[in-house]
Amino acid sequence: MVDGRDHTMVRREFLGRLGAISLGTMAGAGLAAGRSDARERQPVKAWEPVCERKVRVGIVGYGVCKFGAQFGFQDHPNVEVVAVSDLIPDRRNGLMEACRCGKSYDSLEELVKDPRIEAVFVATDAPSHARHCMEVLNHGKHVMTAVPAVLGSLEQAEQLVETVRKTGLKYMMAETSCFHEDCYAMRKIYHAGGFGKLLYSEGEYYHYCPTPIPSYKDWRVGLPPLWYPTHATAYYVGTTGKRFTSVSCAGSSAGFAAFAPGANKYDNPFSDEVALFQTSEGGSSRMLMCMGVYGLVDETGRVFGEKGYMNKMDYQGTMKDLPDLARPALPPSVDAGGHGGSHGPLMNEFVTAILQDREPMVNVYEALAMTVPGIIAHQSALKGGETLKIPQFDRT
Repeated sequence: MVDGRDHTMVRREFLGRLGAISLGTMAGAGLAAGRSDARERQPVKAWEPVCERKVRVGIVGYGVCKFGAQFGFQDHPNVEVVAVSDLIPDRRNGLMEACRCGKSYDSLEELVKDPRIEAVFVATDAPSHARHCMEVLNHGKHVMTAVPAVLGSLEQAEQLVETVRKTGLKYMMAETSCFHEDCYAMRKIYHAGGFGKLLYSEGEYYHYCPTPIPSYKDWRVGLPPLWYPTHATAYYVGTTGKRFTSVSCAGSSAGFAAFAPGANKYDNPFSDEVALFQTSEGGSSRMLMCMGVYGLVDETGRVFGEKGYMNKMDYQGTMKDLPDLARPALPPSVDAGGHGGSHGPLMNEFVTAILQDREPMVNVYEALAMTVPGIIAHQSALKGGETLKIPQFDRT
């Protein structure tokens, strides 16, 4: 319970708040001279199908967050949900109902054997993401996964990227910040030259959690904060496509029971971690994941470059004519959903990448570039902030 409410409600309220509140609106009324409201470069777009084919999808996982149904595969006109799965029968039945699907399997391992399925959404427990994605790929199917790509394992990171290379199939990590209104706009402005080189950037993921959210086999209990980094790190990697090269990280504890000595399987004492990264552009970046800041749930970031900077949807810089910043249009039947209206766009990006036979935005290289630096940051925190190099998992 948190303030008399169970964690399921806290999580759902968090997703709802991010889905309902415009980040641009939060920037406040009135812009100072020389600034541009990036919302003005978001023309309304009409969705146009790329073809009439339906991608045959399987969906696995319907836990506390009910993510299996939250991304809207079942509502996309180019998708047929062939089958679903969850290890727990009641959840499996709930996922069938939510996705309007009449077929289910007891496990992912059974579902991937179905020859009708060509792509799978993995919304299972985080420790299983990499293993499950590799199982899907090795059965000849494209895969989209919830975050993070791997949980604390550099070995799995290497195995995952090699599996994607070997199979040649589509892999996408559904990092929600990449389709936040502000982060998506930052990406467009960056690639149009409106920031120049980023000298400094910030990504922040706050999720107040005095007692752990329920999770399969208690994987969330005492979780190292920056093993779940991507809501923050996307504000640099997702904006630029560049990389973090080294890190020094400080950890602290808010005194919650899950982080007491011997209280968690990770031997982790930190509820909050703040990391300072060096970037491949020669800049620096502060990224954090904090569970101890009272009452705060938020995902946000800012970028500061040689030619301009941006906070939320407030751009100030040398670029006077901003590019089109509108996120891709969705089918009328698909809701943008939670996490800043990112769920629908992420699902649509994955489906469209399959239909167009191209790589999705958050492919395996971008996914690991957002995930692996957090693993190294936690190692740094355990070593008192020692600066450590970050291994790279890029194209060879």
